[in-house]
Amino acid sequence: MSVFQRIITSSKINYLLAFFILIVTIVVFLIGLNTIEAGDTLKNTALLLSVFLIITLVAIFYVLNKKKESDVELSNLLNVIKDLELKLEEANDFSDHQAVYLANMSHEIRTPLNTIVGMLNMLNHTDLDEDQQIQVEIAEYSSQHLLQLVNMILDNAEVSSEAIKLNFVAINLVPDLTKLFKVFEYQAWDKGLEFEFKFLSEERKKILLLADSTRIQQVLINLINNAIKFTNTGKISIIVDQTVGIDEDQIISFYVKDTGIGMRPYEVRNIFENSKKLESPASKDYRGRGIGLSISHQLVKLMGGELKIESKENEGTTFYFSLQLKKTLNVQEEIEELKPITLNKLNVLVAEDNRMNQKVIKFLLEKQGADCTFAKNGLEAVELYKILDFDMIFMDIYMPDLDGYQATKKIKRSRKYAKHNIPIIAVSASAFKEDITSAKQAGIDDFLAKPIEALKLEALLNKYTLKDKV
Repeated sequence: MSVFQRIITSSKINYLLAFFILIVTIVVFLIGLNTIEAGDTLKNTALLLSVFLIITLVAIFYVLNKKKESDVELSNLLNVIKDLELKLEEANDFSDHQAVYLANMSHEIRTPLNTIVGMLNMLNHTDLDEDQQIQVEIAEYSSQHLLQLVNMILDNAEVSSEAIKLNFVAINLVPDLTKLFKVFEYQAWDKGLEFEFKFLSEERKKILLLADSTRIQQVLINLINNAIKFTNTGKISIIVDQTVGIDEDQIISFYVKDTGIGMRPYEVRNIFENSKKLESPASKDYRGRGIGLSISHQLVKLMGGELKIESKENEGTTFYFSLQLKKTLNVQEEIEELKPITLNKLNVLVAEDNRMNQKVIKFLLEKQGADCTFAKNGLEAVELYKILDFDMIFMDIYMPDLDGYQATKKIKRSRKYAKHNIPIIAVSASAFKEDITSAKQAGIDDFLAKPIEALKLEALLNKYTLKDKV
């Protein structure tokens, strides 16, 4: 029997006992009153005492009744708490499931996307006429846009689920953002919109700034994606203003303007608090009212700025924010471009279970003069390493029989590796922080995310081959 059942049962017993005492008292009083032969004074005294006793018993009845109601309320309240705890547990389970789902979806989407990007790259190096080159270029930008959408969803989920730490590195905003804007230019063109972007600067020489380029681009991706989404006719304009410099700092202002449906005043007031869905006829036609706006607001605040908005219904919207960034010491230095080196004698072992991805990485490596040997799983990679000599290993993390982590540990424990420790590069479509951390713990030297970018691959080859020659 539970505690609450015992409490309720005890209350019922006390209630019945008090009622029984009241009845007995009244009966005894009536019998005694009829048998008393004394004077009226004694009878009146007995009568007053009986009335006082009855009032006392009534008060006891009242207290017991309130106690019973209180016990019932307490029981109901604790039942509500139990229900809330169960719902909280279900919500936590759902959150965990959602995180796993996102990780799996990331891997499933990035893997075929890697093949698409690689094949387009291969096609772009064949003899194409002018129209075919334009078509391939559009396909490349479309695949990059798809990749940006995948990254946007994952990055926004990451910001929602954990505390974010900024990663400041020296960056040149113009080339980094130009590549980003070019992807959206094709998306806007496909919708029949004008698209322009401008960089305003009084500096003639390159200025490197300390900033978290990934988070800046994440905010801009969210804002530009929404601008295109909510604009049917007209123009999307982006301005990056770098004209204000204060000693060792640079003020960078970003403006994203559109001529779309705009927003009403109450929508503007609530947009950052609840950007998932505002109840308005216009927003229902667009399947929600803005992706990642509250996330963007949070990120800009984390970087020391404030995301602002100006909007008029049926006229358009402008999002803007400013960041004060530190200039690096090499303010006037040009960025040195990587110079490819001759890799004719570089033998590379590639552990990759996907045949299409094997073709892509083979094309990229052979373009740099490398000879490739492929293993379809981690176990085969370990066996090939034992009998052949390699200068570098590219290890896919997720493979059948033996995954990349386990294969790397087996290779690094071998006597052969102790004599000649070659670099092992993790290759994976899953680029979560946990994957990178696990790769480091397994002894993997570097991490290359899919889709594989030619410049990043070239940089890794230069990094480790030059290191061996020093």
